[in-house]
Amino acid sequence: MKNKSFKDILISNAVPIIFLVLSAAAIPLSGFTTSYLIQEMVTRMGRNCFLVLSLLIPIAAGMGLNFGMVLGAMGGQIAIILVTDWNIVGMQGLLLAAMISTPISLALGWLTGEILNRAKGREMVTSFMLGFFMNGVYQFIVLYGFGMVIPVENHAMLLSRGFGIRNAINLQGVRQVLDKFLMVDIGPIHVPMAAFIVIALFCLFILWFNRTKLGQDMRAVGQDMAVAKSAGIAVDRTRIIAIIISTVLAGYGQIIFLQNIGTMNTYNAHEQAGIFAIASLLIGGATVSRATITNVFVGVMLFHLMFVVSPMAGKTLMGQAQLGEYFRVFVSYGIIALALVLHALRRRMDKERERQSLRGGDAPAPANGH
Repeated sequence: MKNKSFKDILISNAVPIIFLVLSAAAIPLSGFTTSYLIQEMVTRMGRNCFLVLSLLIPIAAGMGLNFGMVLGAMGGQIAIILVTDWNIVGMQGLLLAAMISTPISLALGWLTGEILNRAKGREMVTSFMLGFFMNGVYQFIVLYGFGMVIPVENHAMLLSRGFGIRNAINLQGVRQVLDKFLMVDIGPIHVPMAAFIVIALFCLFILWFNRTKLGQDMRAVGQDMAVAKSAGIAVDRTRIIAIIISTVLAGYGQIIFLQNIGTMNTYNAHEQAGIFAIASLLIGGATVSRATITNVFVGVMLFHLMFVVSPMAGKTLMGQAQLGEYFRVFVSYGIIALALVLHALRRRMDKERERQSLRGGDAPAPANGH
């Protein structure tokens, strides 16, 4: 039993352990100072945690990793484009972008939920494919809709042909508005307290939501849909609400992410947001069926620590920083594949353990009796 317990612990925490070992090896090779690494981690935590937190509610509802969160990111980006065109700057621009993003993400979340209810048991691959499909719709709107159907006053945002948004947009009007709203200096480290306050409020919302009837219904649906349905829970409606909440929050998270960066890669920023958020969550020790707030913070820190140190570590080892860039892409997709493999392995081990316990329970009593 001890060996099995150790094996279970090792499998459950394999991904965080791997990244801890890689980080411990790469940090000395990178040559970065401690203060620089701390500053980078603080900045990246404030930038990315909100996006990753938006994945938790669908996991609790048994819908796995919400690859459809990219639809919310698309809604956030369309809102940012409109606010930038209207030249509404500062905190007003950021809040207006969130307001515009809400109905767009809500509609996209409802669509995603309806589709996933018709693909029960295959939610992750379905949401992944749906993300590809809606990406085509988004590209069409941004490439042809803006300037032709949707009026654009700021012609500097348009392609030279007179319609379609440029590949990169300068978000100077809302650049680091949230971060600079309440910046606190702790020695050489600049801490964007406003961003962390928003993230803390989101965490409190999740903790509160889990205690509500709707949150408990979602957990019941996630554990067993048949039992939840027999208990009178509207399973399909509950699943749709989980996806809608996740999609709307992903839109807000993308706006927070973009205001920190200060520029927007119009045509693929949302794709990177989805993959990186899911990879971060899995690196933190989350699974397809269980994720916590702790997993979010641990995962974002480990994932982005490797992102920072891997190029310089690659340069030190091989003489080429580009190796670190390739490693980033490998990590982003490879860690998702590894997590899915480990999830399947855990499920198989759990089923085997159940079969053994049933065989033990059915075993005949010894001949010498009691």
